[in-house]
Amino acid sequence: MKFYLIACCLLAFLHLSAAKWSKPRRLNMMLNSRREIRDERCRQFRTITQKVDHFGFVNTDTYDQRYTLNTDYWESGRPIFFYAGNEGDIDLFCDNTGFMWDIAPLFNAMVVFGEHRYYGKSLPYGNASYLKPENARYLTSGQALADYAYLLDYIRSSIKGAENSPAIVFGGSYGGMLAAYFRMKYPHVVAGAHAASAPILQMTTPCEAFSRVVTQDFLRESSQCVDIIRSSWGAINRIAAAAGGLQRLTNLFKLCRPLQTADELKNWLLDMYGNIAMVDYPYPTSFLADLPAFPARAYCANVTASSLDRVNDDIDIVQRIVRGTNVFFNYTGHTECFDTGSQGTPSLGDLGWSYQSCTEFVMPMCSDGVNDMFEKQDWDFQAFSDSCYLQWQVRPRFEWPYIEYGGKNISDLRFYSNIAFTNGNLDPWSSGGVNVQVAPTLPAILVTGGAHHLDLRGANKADPPSVLQARQEIVALIETWIS
Repeated sequence: MKFYLIACCLLAFLHLSAAKWSKPRRLNMMLNSRREIRDERCRQFRTITQKVDHFGFVNTDTYDQRYTLNTDYWESGRPIFFYAGNEGDIDLFCDNTGFMWDIAPLFNAMVVFGEHRYYGKSLPYGNASYLKPENARYLTSGQALADYAYLLDYIRSSIKGAENSPAIVFGGSYGGMLAAYFRMKYPHVVAGAHAASAPILQMTTPCEAFSRVVTQDFLRESSQCVDIIRSSWGAINRIAAAAGGLQRLTNLFKLCRPLQTADELKNWLLDMYGNIAMVDYPYPTSFLADLPAFPARAYCANVTASSLDRVNDDIDIVQRIVRGTNVFFNYTGHTECFDTGSQGTPSLGDLGWSYQSCTEFVMPMCSDGVNDMFEKQDWDFQAFSDSCYLQWQVRPRFEWPYIEYGGKNISDLRFYSNIAFTNGNLDPWSSGGVNVQVAPTLPAILVTGGAHHLDLRGANKADPPSVLQARQEIVALIETWIS
């Protein structure tokens, strides 16, 4: 599985607890949540020269890291809102992290998005960055965090009035992990962190947890839908086993290339279900793909449509799955064929995340076929390690994040402070998130009805009330942190 780690109700009014900031105590976030403005500002790129290796003194290579910086709302000495870029082009996350833009006027904040090394245009060795282990070896979270620390140091030293500006770091998914890690490793650089949908415990979370949350998301829409999905795996296997079966499946799904195995199709569908659950937002989005509101609901509506009478014939079952698949891969109706090697936007870096999951971020995934809607699939660490060595000539060290940052036992986190963990109950990555408060300065905020880092997105009238509440809590925490 390669799910991306991937950024209020009515009119939202945020309340500040202290009077030191001169902005009105109530802000209509909807007035500041204008997509076209974010689009323009998210493409005003700058670069900074960074060391390829921050932790050694032999490799003196450098590269240009890309970032965006906006001072439209900023006033001297006021905060810096910094987004810790994750696995993709930085403008993708900038476009989909409207919360930072929405509250920047309230704090007179500078807004900065830093691109993660080895993603987007920030390639230490250009097109050769992934060609050999010697080049890829510097793709680590630790090196990326050092990039961010140097970037903030550069901003503070080069912009008059920013010398003492407190920085608040934001991030969603892997970016949420980095936001938390940034505060843990560099508390003198950032005053606090909003870690949204950050699965920092995923490495030791039971491997079946993700699949069960995905199943619950679809089950809340239709039990019949889940039954059809569960029966589809056997249907695909039986069709594939028949003479000409793979070609028949290729034709049914309108694939761009002939299937070589049934597993190729099933893995593609498996990833799709996880991604639908992740972006099960209450309004149309184009984050991973162009999708309608509540895409899990739309998927199930297609699959259970009464126009297809039978559900006990293999072809009928697969045809229902095909109709559902169109919701994720062809909602606009413009896609002529489907590529089983793609899961949506090309702005996310599959190659880089493959390397990172083969080194420090091993996130076990499995399913039992009973408590979830998938085939039984065991987690085999040795097989995974062997595949990593075959592709990258490296072997994973699943314990490393806990050695470097802590969290193998959740109580380890009590030594840190000023990190807010937010998780939505619809988000399958919440299974590996911090969902209980470890200490008063490490609040865990549940977003009921929220999918993957919904709270980081721009305000929308369709947002559930829990998102308004979560954002209010974050704003109050930021006020405390910067005071």
